[in-house]
Amino acid sequence: MKSILITGASSGIGAAIARLAVRDDYAVGLCYRSNRRGAEEVAEAIRDDNGDVVMLQGDVASKSDVTKIFREFETFYGNPTVVVNNAGIVAPKVRFEDMEEMRLRKMFYTNVIGPFMVAQEAVRRMAKRNGGNGGVIVNVSSVAARLGSGGQYVDYASSKGAMDTLTIGLAQEMADQGVRVVGVRPGIIQTPIHGKGGEPDRADQMAGHIPLQRAGTAMEVAESVLWLASDAASYVTGSILDVAGGR
Repeated sequence: MKSILITGASSGIGAAIARLAVRDDYAVGLCYRSNRRGAEEVAEAIRDDNGDVVMLQGDVASKSDVTKIFREFETFYGNPTVVVNNAGIVAPKVRFEDMEEMRLRKMFYTNVIGPFMVAQEAVRRMAKRNGGNGGVIVNVSSVAARLGSGGQYVDYASSKGAMDTLTIGLAQEMADQGVRVVGVRPGIIQTPIHGKGGEPDRADQMAGHIPLQRAGTAMEVAESVLWLASDAASYVTGSILDVAGGR
């Protein structure tokens, strides 16, 4: 049985990945931190599609929660075939010199340390040297990693730059262990994250600055993630795919 564990899956890109994965015959581990209602709605949609899903509550910024998530997943589906490192946060626009310490700590604990711990738990179960059968880790980054987001979210962009480095470095370590590590860099996507950053209309406002002249959809990112996770991408590792409309 193929199985996929997705962090940050109660809305946006994570939810789209979960809904699409069931159509590729994955059993789904749907991880969420606090949006239980959103997670329940995604789980219900998966069950309506005759899919197999389990909801897993926890904060990726907590090591004990990450361990708990994986152990609970194992009781249902064994070791995951695919792990999608999607959970992340953004904060309101602010100039670099005005970023407070607590904002920076929260950003990097959630967007960097959390995904590192998720990837560690995945490797402990997937790597051949640990008795695993291999697998795929997909890291969800952002084009902000290469654009910098000056005057807006330099902290967020920097955290996603760390995700890109994780993808490349871990792919090198895991190449002989049966584990592929890949990434996607979404651009401006129509998801609730813009509202969390204080700009709910940002996707529409930015459309004219995108070469394709529109924002992307969460499902378009999900399609890319599921392709990277599939056997069709079996010779792809250490690569990061931009899903950004040319931006």
